[in-house]
Amino acid sequence: MQKSLFGKYLRVTMVIVLASFIVLGSVMMFVFSQYTKSDKRKLLMQNASSMASITSSVDITNNGAPELLKIFVRTFSLNIDADIFVTDLEGNVLFGAYANSTSNIGANFTPQTKISADIVKCASEGSYTGDGRKNGIYDTPYYVVGVPLYSVAETSSSEAGGENSTRVPVGAVFAAMNAASLTEYQFAALQMFLIAAAAAFILAFVVVGLFSYRLVKPLRQMSAAAKSFGDGDFSIRVPVTSNDEIGQLATAFNNMADSLSGSESMNRSFVANVSHELKTPMTTIAGFIDGILDGTIPPERQSHYLHIVSDEVKRLSRLVRTMLNLSRIDNGELKLRPNDFDISETVLSTVLTFEKSIDEKKIDIRGLDTLQPMQVHGDEDLLHQVVYNLVENAVKFTNTEGYISFNVSDSIDRIVITIENSGSGIQSDELPLVFEKFYKTDKSRSQDKNGMGLGLYLVRTIIKLHGGDISVSSVVNEYTRFSFYIPKPQEPPKLKYNTGSIPVTVPVEDAVISERLKKEHHGHKDNKEPDQK
Repeated sequence: MQKSLFGKYLRVTMVIVLASFIVLGSVMMFVFSQYTKSDKRKLLMQNASSMASITSSVDITNNGAPELLKIFVRTFSLNIDADIFVTDLEGNVLFGAYANSTSNIGANFTPQTKISADIVKCASEGSYTGDGRKNGIYDTPYYVVGVPLYSVAETSSSEAGGENSTRVPVGAVFAAMNAASLTEYQFAALQMFLIAAAAAFILAFVVVGLFSYRLVKPLRQMSAAAKSFGDGDFSIRVPVTSNDEIGQLATAFNNMADSLSGSESMNRSFVANVSHELKTPMTTIAGFIDGILDGTIPPERQSHYLHIVSDEVKRLSRLVRTMLNLSRIDNGELKLRPNDFDISETVLSTVLTFEKSIDEKKIDIRGLDTLQPMQVHGDEDLLHQVVYNLVENAVKFTNTEGYISFNVSDSIDRIVITIENSGSGIQSDELPLVFEKFYKTDKSRSQDKNGMGLGLYLVRTIIKLHGGDISVSSVVNEYTRFSFYIPKPQEPPKLKYNTGSIPVTVPVEDAVISERLKKEHHGHKDNKEPDQK
């Protein structure tokens, strides 16, 4: 079974949340347990010390414990829910109150009557602490603390002539609490944590599930759309619902779909155009050749039809050459063979090629008489193809008795060639598309009967290979203007030197080297002059 991204993301996230709860709960319960033990031990120690302070003012070893003192012990025991008892130094329990043991064990509890002398000695000498089953007093787990019980005795001092009081340990006061009481607190805290963790886990599951679903939904839509693309349906688009990476991916996916749809449409148009372009001349050639062979065409008309056949063969040759050039460009096999040549001469010779068509449409040619020789650095054959395609389009789409104007200008870093023709023009929404492969503005083929939508694409590609660019502007029913430039080759800057009366221009690098050699030469002469003296 194929695992979905939604399930993987949800599982991983919930495992991380659960692991976080477990770690957090473990740390919290450990800290809470330590804090509770420390707090209860501190409480037992404080109350045992307070009870020892009260008891120390009464001589309980000889006279027994007064009733009021026993009431105090019971009150302390009930208030802190602990066992409090007092022993002498031999470990005999003198009196006590056992509120904690009674509440936990019940009537079956039997108070201790004898405590280990070692425990009492430890308590009377400072303090005693017992945890769990190792408390030394109870059989069940208890937390026990013990503090010394002092009796104030008066002694005489012969040197000072007075009496001093000393503190003499007479027993110990113990406070104890059943460990089960602390366990109940910890268990109650654990229950509260588990309830809160369960509620948080369910909430996290719902939130993460919804978020994961929304996160994965565009990807599922893209997957479905990609399958449709594989079936040839490019109409599906993915809704863009956010501006994050997923939204950007959806936008890029839709742009790719638009590009694929356009490419598919252009490819179909290209196949139709190529089929038409191949079928028409081949049909014409076959018909005329058959007519000559079977005698349908009389001998005196054969020369005329053979010229037509020759034109159609040339048309097929141009078509094949264009396709080969496009293939070489797309594969990166087209290499430039640059040299310096006159682009104005190229424009002039190209226009003369279309002289017959120009005369038939009575087109007014402007600007040729003012063209100045202009040297450009580039592949002469490819740039001739550029000019040829642009002039061919201009002649093809210029209205009868219209005009075509030419201009070649020189700027600081480039040579600019502009070709403008009158006519129906190009719609503004079609201007960005005219340089696309297989795109034809004249889809009805009323004016462009021989074109395939490859000429301008080839023009732009060749100009880009030369480091230049081409632009188009048009006003419907007025004019269309194509303008492209070829950059000049970069030359190092030059400096002018005066050698006598004739200024000489040399490259900067040569000038710097010359100056450096002069300085070294003068310095060498200066170093030699003292020796000569």
